Amino acid sequence: QVQLVESGGGLVPAGGSLKLSCKASVRALNAYSIAWFRQAPGRDREFIAGFKRYNSNPVYADSVKGRFTMSRDSAEKTVYLQMNSLNVEDTAVYYCAADQTLITSSQRNPSAYDYWGQGTQVTVSS
Repeated sequence: QVQLVESGGGLVPAGGSLKLSCKASVRALNAYSIAWFRQAPGRDREFIAGFKRYNSNPVYADSVKGRFTMSRDSAEKTVYLQMNSLNVEDTAVYYCAADQTLITSSQRNPSAYDYWGQGTQVTVSS
């Protein structure tokens, strides 16, 4: 059973930065497609960024491109999400998700992921 544990959320003023971490209990991190999603109250879960398995180039949602950076440390079995220039619209619960079999066309679809972390709250104040 894959377990994902997020950390690093918190309260930050607009324009500030946060770095989220997601530690995975897997044998080989690169064998999984891993993504960050977020969900604000009353809204659908939204794809933010993700790595396809065995691919070192992350893809990003347009809403965060140029502000957020996703990285991966295979030795630590941890993925990170560096979030800069935060604004109030970034306020949400942020989730890490993983899957071993999803196809490229499903990378941004939350239903394609089998494993989820518990989420970490990010609140950006104006």
